[in-house]
Amino acid sequence: MQFQNSLAFAQQLDEKDELRNYRKEFHFPQIAGKDVIYFTGNSLGLQPKMTQSYIDEVMNDWKELGVEGHFHANKPWWDYHERLAAPLAKIMGAQEEEISVMNTLSVNLHLLMVSFFRPTKSRYKILCEEKAFPSDQYLLQSQVRFHGLNPNETIVEVKKRKGEHFWRTEDILAKIEELGDELALVFIGGVNYYNGQVFDMQTITQAGKSVGAYVGWDLAHAAGNIALKLHDWEVDFAAWCSYKYMNSGPGNASGVFIHQKHLGQNDMPRFEGWWGTKKETRFLMKPIFEPMDTADAWQISNPPVLALAPYLASLQLFEAVGMEALIKKRNTIVAYLEFILNEIANEVSGTFEIITPKDRGCQLSVFLHGQGRPLFDYLMKQGVIADWREPNVIRLAPAPFYCSYEDMFRFGQLLKEGILAQID
Repeated sequence: MQFQNSLAFAQQLDEKDELRNYRKEFHFPQIAGKDVIYFTGNSLGLQPKMTQSYIDEVMNDWKELGVEGHFHANKPWWDYHERLAAPLAKIMGAQEEEISVMNTLSVNLHLLMVSFFRPTKSRYKILCEEKAFPSDQYLLQSQVRFHGLNPNETIVEVKKRKGEHFWRTEDILAKIEELGDELALVFIGGVNYYNGQVFDMQTITQAGKSVGAYVGWDLAHAAGNIALKLHDWEVDFAAWCSYKYMNSGPGNASGVFIHQKHLGQNDMPRFEGWWGTKKETRFLMKPIFEPMDTADAWQISNPPVLALAPYLASLQLFEAVGMEALIKKRNTIVAYLEFILNEIANEVSGTFEIITPKDRGCQLSVFLHGQGRPLFDYLMKQGVIADWREPNVIRLAPAPFYCSYEDMFRFGQLLKEGILAQID
């Protein structure tokens, strides 16, 4: 498609957009009486309008039924989480039994490490990407120390090549081969939070497993953003938050994936609790844990229904649209944003650089040369809600559910105005 940097062209794209009506299904913050241009779906997705009714339903059931809501609510609370498994399985490329929803992301990753990081004297090293998301760094370091190991000797980081802003798959594969029998776990963020790079998860997973390591993924920036086939790729485990591209609300519940081959094992190491024991005998209060035959065996506590209700509401939108349609629009709107950015860079003599590689999802990360935080602050005051990352990067994530092509054009004009104002 031959793009044009004009309002008329952007509006034509919006007219042809098969998802354009879904924009109306979300609440937009406003600045100066106008809807913002919202680029932070990679941090916190906008609220679907139907969310309130899902929360109200739970509150009304609690008000009218009290404890009986566990079994007699319209959506009984005791198995509320099970309603999320089927739509999530489609999004994650998984079997329903491989999916559960519980806790929050870092908590779930710690729980999964109990099962999948089991170091021995000879096989104990963890491979991750350089400068992983801080929470991932902290949890890996603390898990290693918990096992009495030295993080500096145990955690191996794959670095970017000098002068490059992205990782090369061949460098990751070479490091896996180098570590060989010492490698216990490969654990990487499937989409990098800083530069937006999508890792070749299938190839890396196969390589990790070929040397006998477990392979897990933090999919915080991948869930609801990119195509995933966790079951077919034979990923051992993964976890993700629900509040970014999945629009479930701030700090909300996390999803987990545990491959089918690890299910139904009574001797699988894990931290166990009441809600992971067999559903059929749970209320017999038996003294010995009998794990569910699904990923729910990793559940410890009963589900936080008030947190799951917004997630379920958002998943209804994903069910209606499907990942194929979302990815189709994602590819076009991100390409149009990239075109707009390049056009503006040419007009203002290249004061910024896109550091996101072509292997990407919704996000473009823009490194500012000579223009720092004041430009970001200017954009925010003009109604552009974007995201700042030190030392000098603006992250832009045009989520396909609710971002429009006109948003991309308008942003380009505001960016140009901001740069010229800073230069003056």
